[in-house]
Amino acid sequence: MLGIFKSTTIPALEQSLTFSERRHELLAGNIANLDTPGYRSRDLDESEFQNALAESIHDSRRTRPTDSIGAVTRDDIYAGPRAASEQVVFHDGSDVSLEGQITEIAKNQHLHGLAITTMRSQFSLLRAAITERA
Repeated sequence: MLGIFKSTTIPALEQSLTFSERRHELLAGNIANLDTPGYRSRDLDESEFQNALAESIHDSRRTRPTDSIGAVTRDDIYAGPRAASEQVVFHDGSDVSLEGQITEIAKNQHLHGLAITTMRSQFSLLRAAITERA
């Protein structure tokens, strides 16, 4: 039964959802600390995650491990937050821009919504296959 999920995009979508949830927490924390003097914004590197996810998917297609239910099992894909490299440092020593953080949250929410929508579609296809209905 678990082998069914290996042939779908569900494991990669699950990792994308986990990434977007963790990133949202960091971005919300940046906004919460907007007025904290000396606070440096934190973020997760999207391109690093995308590269690691693509590499993991490629590796899983090549090796097809039998003990793993998902294509992505690496915990180090999003090992931890990094200091975001903002361009402007304000007079209080912080680098948090409300507009920049809101923009990043909107982009992150789009990624999360896309992953949820695609996952729902995958589950609908699986349900149709199991019940033999179109």
